[in-house]
This record gives sequence, C-alpha cells and structure tokens, in this order.
Amino acid sequence: MLYQQSRENFQDECTKELIGSIVITRYNNRTYRIDDIEWSKSPKDTFTLMDGTKTTFVEYYSKNYGITINEMDQPLLMHRPKERSKPGGKVKPLLSICHWRTCSPWKQDTGAFQEEDLTIHINMSSEQHTHSIKQLLKNVSTNPESQKELSRWGLEIDSKILVFKGRTLPLETICLQSSSFTTGADVSWSREIVRDPSISSIPLNIWAIFYPRRCAEQAEELVSTFKKVAGPIGMRLERPICVELKDDRTESYVKSIHCQLTSEPNMQLVVCIMVGNRDDLYSAIKKLCCIKSPIPSQAINIRTISQQQKLKSVAQKILLQMNSKLGGELWTINIPLKNLMVVGVDVHHDTSKKHQSIMGFVASVNSSMTRWYSRVTFQSPTEELIKGFRVCLLAALQKYYEVNHNLPEKIVVYRDGVSDGQLKTVEQYEIPQLIKCFENFPSYEPKLVFIVVQKRISTTLYSCTSNNFGTPPPGTIVDHTLTHSDRVDFYLMAHHIRQGCGLPTHYISLYNTANLSPDHLQRLTFKMCHLYWNWPGTIRVPAPCKYAHKLAFLSGQFLHSEPAIQLSDKLFFL
Repeated sequence: MLYQQSRENFQDECTKELIGSIVITRYNNRTYRIDDIEWSKSPKDTFTLMDGTKTTFVEYYSKNYGITINEMDQPLLMHRPKERSKPGGKVKPLLSICHWRTCSPWKQDTGAFQEEDLTIHINMSSEQHTHSIKQLLKNVSTNPESQKELSRWGLEIDSKILVFKGRTLPLETICLQSSSFTTGADVSWSREIVRDPSISSIPLNIWAIFYPRRCAEQAEELVSTFKKVAGPIGMRLERPICVELKDDRTESYVKSIHCQLTSEPNMQLVVCIMVGNRDDLYSAIKKLCCIKSPIPSQAINIRTISQQQKLKSVAQKILLQMNSKLGGELWTINIPLKNLMVVGVDVHHDTSKKHQSIMGFVASVNSSMTRWYSRVTFQSPTEELIKGFRVCLLAALQKYYEVNHNLPEKIVVYRDGVSDGQLKTVEQYEIPQLIKCFENFPSYEPKLVFIVVQKRISTTLYSCTSNNFGTPPPGTIVDHTLTHSDRVDFYLMAHHIRQGCGLPTHYISLYNTANLSPDHLQRLTFKMCHLYWNWPGTIRVPAPCKYAHKLAFLSGQFLHSEPAIQLSDKLFFL
C-alpha cells in the first residue's frame, strides 16, 4: 500500500513510517523495535553463527523454525539491542515474518473504513440520538415481557424524554497582554492567541534541540519556523544548540542531553525530536529532565512536523506550550474574587506498581490565575490520600505567601475522581483534615469551598426548541430536576460540542464557608474551564483539575516517582 501511494519516495516513506515501530516474531515470541532498514540486503545474504559457520537467512529460518521464505528480494529490518543486554549485537528480523504491535500505516488504512463506521454510530446527531431513545422507550412500553418484568419490580418508565428549562451562563472575556475579546459561540480563541502577544513570555536564550541524523532537515525547518512565528505571540528566542544524534536509541538521547546539561548549567529548555511512538524513550527523557536534572522539556514526534502545510500552526502551538513550561503566562479571564486560591486534585494509578495511587495537586498562587504550584504524592492502598493532600496544601499556602506576602482569604478545592460512594468519606475525613492544616499558620481561618467533580456520569443533555433537539451551547447549567434535594449540586456543559450529544460534568458542593451562592460557584467553575493553556477554548473540567490529571498521569505512567521540587512552580507536565 505504501508503494502504491508513493513509488518515487518509497524507501523514504517506509523509513519514516516503520522505524520506531514494534514488531513481534511469532516463532520465538519476541518483540523488537525497528531501528533501521537494510535495503541493500535480502534473505539470500549470509551471516555468521555463534559457532563460526556461515548460513543464509533462508537456510537459518528453514532449519531452525521450519519457516519457508518466499519473498527473496525483501529488505532486512534491523534491531539494535541495548548495550547491556547484547553488547555490539544486532538482530535482523525479516519483514514478511513480523507482526506489527504498534499501528502500521497499512493497518491504519485498512481499519479506516471500520473506524469511520464506528464513528458514525458514536457521533450521532442529537436528533438521531433522541430518536433512538424514543424508539427504545416505545419498544419497552409495547413489549409484554418488559412490562411484566417492570411490574414485578413495581417500576414504570415514562415513554417521553424528560424536558425542562435550563440556563446558559454569559460568555467570558479573554485577556492577553494588551488586548481582550469576548469568546464566540464556539468558545475558541485559537486565532487570537497567535495574533497578539501572550500576557508574559520568557526569553529563550539558551536551549537545545536533539534529533537523530535522518531528522536533521525537519529539525532545521522547525527551528526556522519557530523564528518566524515567535514575534506575534511575544516570544523572543535565540538559535538553539542543535545536537545531531548518530541513531535514535534511548541511550544516545540520554547521554547527549546529560552531556549538554553538564556543559551548559544555564540551559533553559530541552527539545527532543523522536521517531515513532516510543514510550521507552519518552519515559527516559522525562525521568532525566523531571527528576535527575530538573529542566523543562518538550518531546516532538517527527510525524507532527513532517507536513509542510501544517508546520506553521504546529510550531505556534509548540511555542505556546514551551512558554507555559518555562513559566510564561498565556491568557486569563476576569476573576472578581480577591485573595483567592483555586486548587485542583486528581488521582492516577501507577502502571509499574500494582495498586499504588498518585495524587496530582495543582494550586493557583496569584490573583489572575496565571501562576500555578504543583506537587505529586504517591501512596499505597493502606495509606490515606489525605496525608499527601495535607502536605501539598501546606506547601501551596507557603508558596502563595511567598508570591503575595499574604495568605489567601478564600480557598476553592475542585476534587476529581470521587464516586457517589466515596462522598461520605471525603466529607467526614478529608475536609476536616484540610481545615486542620490551617492551624500551621497563627490566627489563620480562611473560608473553604470543597467541590467534587464527576465526569463519569450517564447523563446526556440536549437543547430543545419546538421539538427539535440539538447540542446545548457552552455554559449550559442545570441545577434542578436532575439534582439532589439534600445537596448543592449542578451540571455544567462548559465545552463546545461539534458532533454527538452533550456530556456535562456534575459538580457537588460538599463544604462552603465562603458564603458563595450556587450562582457564584457556577460562574467561577465556568471561568476556570477557560484557563487550560494546552487548548485555546473551554474544556470539560476546571483547568486546575486538568493540570492535576496531566501531572498525575505523567508521574504514574512515565516517571514512577515524584518530580523534582525545582519544577513545582512551572507547568512542566503539559
């Protein structure tokens, strides 16, 4: 399929698509990462066995595994084992006997039709979705077996979809350095943020970019594009130290980065261009830059920057992300509450250590919500989450005092990852312990609001006008009919939906001594959904929750340890 698509550049396209992929050889149940393709060799070539005798690849596979090789002109794939496992060794599996573990380009193409069919069913329009629900309700009401079972339980299902009045919050104003604007109906400002300067930008004077030799052209093109697009967004950057690697092994990246950081102690940022989806390489780079030698880092997949027509917009997004990681401030909105700290908390489960949980904690430390303090805590199932929670909040309050020379008067905590069954535990144990944390500061009694954030809910919302169903606009609020009678809670649709039905987020206020009315809580929550700097639009949860999720995910999935404290005042995890 690749040959049919690009006959003239077939070898280049194969190299770009296949290198970095993981293959499985079924005859010995081993996995290999493709490091290179040897076009000049074939299965007819010979190699030397450990006993010194020479044999062809055809003979070797036939004799040892009973495999008959038919395609005699196919190239050889090359895998270079890590030095510690097989010093100086090379493995050359044959293309025809490999099975792809990572998604190969032809698998993507052959699966495209199936994926398209699935997407049609997932992203049904509101009209289609409500029609399906009505049909289901009709089938239930007319089916004798269904009615018999419902009657046995004393249940009755209404044959109509529940229709009631909702509200829509007003659109917010986005503030940049010297301009501001009200968001449109789609609550997106992707054009504005690359047209006008960000609130503040960190000059990038000393930075380095690492890339394998075959990516040299794309790396140079990216650096050149960075220079062109940096001005309008208010960034000033010098030319980076360009480090060309002889190969793309993990050891090559780690050694080169470590060498540069040692020789240049004032390095501000490390950028790595990677080939393929390399979790092992990504993890090694992040461990080095987040734990051993703390420095903001940016990993870029070569595919992201390979399409010339998209390079400008990609470079703009990467630059904005780099500025965020360095401590720059992209945009904000008006927050009427003064001396306010907003906290986001989320929990992730470590993939390397069974049952271990990681709590990501992110707190605002200035009035414009453009500076954040982050921490991570690891705990086993026997430990209470609140132990780490208390330590993180105490550190955040100290940081807030360092920045503002006073402590916050109001603290709003958005706690993600809590089910209905855990609400009592949070209410009776977590909140009192947080309040106890304030005793570390003399005569300090701030007002506290504690809100649980629930994303995994089955509620779907539609707008309904003259019996026509559509997607609800961003800012849609439901605070009656569906809500609890004994709690202050609400549903908020903060994000824009292009396809499918509206999936709101459920917010439950468990504690509120700040005298903030439900309206105030709803407005504040909607405002916070505008402040996630990785996306120039509203998101489904408040930004500090999303930041906490990103931090916990990075720590649990790739670092498996707490990041260095030196990075705690930067959004290094974006």
